Amino acid sequence: MDKLREKMNKLKLESESWQEKADESSQKVKELEQELLEKENEIKSLTTKNQTLEEENEKLESEVENHKKVAGDSTHLQTSNENIQKKNAMLEEELEASDNNLKETTAKLRESDLKVETLENKLSALEKEKGELETKYDELEEKYKKAVEELDEISNQLEAL
Repeated sequence: MDKLREKMNKLKLESESWQEKADESSQKVKELEQELLEKENEIKSLTTKNQTLEEENEKLESEVENHKKVAGDSTHLQTSNENIQKKNAMLEEELEASDNNLKETTAKLRESDLKVETLENKLSALEKEKGELETKYDELEEKYKKAVEELDEISNQLEAL
């Protein structure tokens, strides 16, 4: 009888432990989903910045072409053209840096997706194991009730003798 109670207590503690683990996993999933949302927002922001820089780059390239047409051999226009080319080079460097940042962020997002998927799989496994433990607990509880009924019945029979 005591062993059964100890076993039931042990199962109850294990059940509580699994519940805590499931809660922790759920919290971790929420945190990763939040991190994923932040990364997606960062990607959107970088994409917008990238588009702006590309548009600005196109405008500057257009300006460079216009200045080349108008400038001819003029020294003044050549200096202006050089300045625009420098700006263009800087913008291309910025664009390249933004592209690299976007690639890194995308890679991190993929990693986060994989982590979230792994955690979801772990959570699913834990929930399945929890269900199995609850089923075992219910079975043991039913056996315990039957054993108590049999014990009461035997006790009543012994008292009747």
